[in-house]
Amino acid sequence: MRRAISLTILVLTALLLQTTVFSEIQLLGVKPELVYLVVILIAVLEGPTSGAGAGFAGGMAQDFLLNQPKGITALTLTLLGYSVGMLRQYIVSPSAWLPVFLVGASTAAGEIFHGLVRFLLGQLDTGWGFQFRVAILAGLYNALLTPVVFPVIRRVTESSRTRKVLRW
Repeated sequence: MRRAISLTILVLTALLLQTTVFSEIQLLGVKPELVYLVVILIAVLEGPTSGAGAGFAGGMAQDFLLNQPKGITALTLTLLGYSVGMLRQYIVSPSAWLPVFLVGASTAAGEIFHGLVRFLLGQLDTGWGFQFRVAILAGLYNALLTPVVFPVIRRVTESSRTRKVLRW
């Protein structure tokens, strides 16, 4: 229970910061996707189940808060969290740059997938050139924020794990 509450607080804090503080701070006209960042880092640290759960919760919260078509962001973040969590199993030698690369590439891929789903549902209002530009810049923005956010998320996820008590 403590773990679920900790992950929910992380995702909701990211959504709150994304819609308030970081909506005004733009990099070449693109805002960061903090919910993507948090979901990807949870998936890297905790695995596919936690990544998918955090992705679904964060995606639905973002869809309802920002009055977007319901379920598109939730689908994107659920698949993204699960995929990154599964990819974690194949990482043999982690490095300090690995989370930065994973966050940047996964955010860009998630933005492209989100645009593709919106296109298939007839919801895409922009062209593909703009969509690719937003995906690359959002990935870059999130990669730049990763060294600041990663230690915080790692500390929260480690502190929320259940500790085994040895009883004699």
